[in-house]
Amino acid sequence: MTTDLTQASAADLGRLYAKGKASPVETMKAVLARADALAATVNALCHVETRGALAAARASEKRWKKGEPRSALDGVPVSVKELVRVKGWPASMGSKLTDKTPADADAPAVARLRAAGAVVFAQSTSSEYGHKGVTDSPLHGITRNPWNTALTPGGSSGGAGAAVAAGLGPIAIGTDGGGSVRIPASFNGLIGLKATFGRVPAWPPSMTGDLSNTGPMARTALDAALMMNVIARPDARDGSALPADDTDYTRKLGRLPKKLKVGFALRLGDHPLDIEVAAMVTKAARDFAALGCKVEEVEAPFSFGEASRAFVVHWLSALQRLLQVFPEARHDEFDPSLLAGAKAGLRCTLQDVVNAQVTRRDLTLAWNLFFEKYDLLLTPTVAVQPFAAGTNLPPGPDGKPNVMWSPYTPQFNLTRHPAATVPVGLSRQGLPVGLQIVSAHYKDALVLRAAAAFAEIHTLRFPVLPETK
Repeated sequence: MTTDLTQASAADLGRLYAKGKASPVETMKAVLARADALAATVNALCHVETRGALAAARASEKRWKKGEPRSALDGVPVSVKELVRVKGWPASMGSKLTDKTPADADAPAVARLRAAGAVVFAQSTSSEYGHKGVTDSPLHGITRNPWNTALTPGGSSGGAGAAVAAGLGPIAIGTDGGGSVRIPASFNGLIGLKATFGRVPAWPPSMTGDLSNTGPMARTALDAALMMNVIARPDARDGSALPADDTDYTRKLGRLPKKLKVGFALRLGDHPLDIEVAAMVTKAARDFAALGCKVEEVEAPFSFGEASRAFVVHWLSALQRLLQVFPEARHDEFDPSLLAGAKAGLRCTLQDVVNAQVTRRDLTLAWNLFFEKYDLLLTPTVAVQPFAAGTNLPPGPDGKPNVMWSPYTPQFNLTRHPAATVPVGLSRQGLPVGLQIVSAHYKDALVLRAAAAFAEIHTLRFPVLPETK
């Protein structure tokens, strides 16, 4: 066959399998060959299970031939971020300090995907313990953006984002503790979803506790919906898992309900914003009117500074635990930025933590009341375009490092509201720009539906990136 299976969506692969026009084995061989060809260029995958992947693909092929696929994802290759447990693979956490003992059980999302017949074939790279919004680590080196390999794919699920953009499997599992699904999805031109906290169960608990979510990353909203149908089911190992519901996320896609009230906030506070990102996202927000929505410019209902301080205290006070987990003699093996963050966490007082918890409750209430008035919130996903790989921060307007380059995503980890990113197009540099879509608790399907409706009229054409000649 002539179709490039590495560029097909998960839904397209399922349709090809059903018609006998492609097979899971063909797909897996094509993806494995591409992964090998791009390993040094993109560095998105840190572990590839070739033998097991081909065995799983052969089993899937037999099911399709019998007309008995387990789900629409049967035979679809999927990569899993290295912070998420996969049975038999090392739980490396992107760190030199972990003992690399193979995990003895799959995380819930991985187990659900396997049960659905998906081929879990690779582990994707992360920053060490997912501590920053770019992807490089002392263990695996620098991961690069397939749209321009001089640039970062974002993070910390940057390997997952780069893998999907580069054609190394059409879907991936990432984690999001402050934007770590949404940032790389934006930088790589993907749709990424952080569902309402607890909708996708997670185990073992994240170091950052109830900030962290497991979520889908894909080229299309339909593929993300197919993933949600599989992974959004409760698991007894997650004490915060939401009760089961009967939502079919694929059936929820389609035209948006008429007269949705949409708030658009170009800024959440006083922070720099790339002028081209601002223009592209503003146009995207206006385009929601063409989808039948009533769009109004709004201001954030809570102090940006207070929310940011609360997030930093939650984050750093969690990181400091690593200094107790690992012996002091090995602390210099940490990524320097992780070590600096952990040490800063030691300076958080009990009062700081209590104050941050109070702020979190107030912030959640403020956004809950906002979503009593508005069905959706639109913002940029990230305030900048992808920047140099191997750096932690982009330059700001004043030439100094811009520490506020990602101001839009963390608030909704604190408040637990569902948030997705959808690409709005390519900048003059040929780089993807993302729009964040947020809604009230438990409106995960509406968020994904809005992303799908927008993407349908703003198709992003993926070139075969990067070139493998």
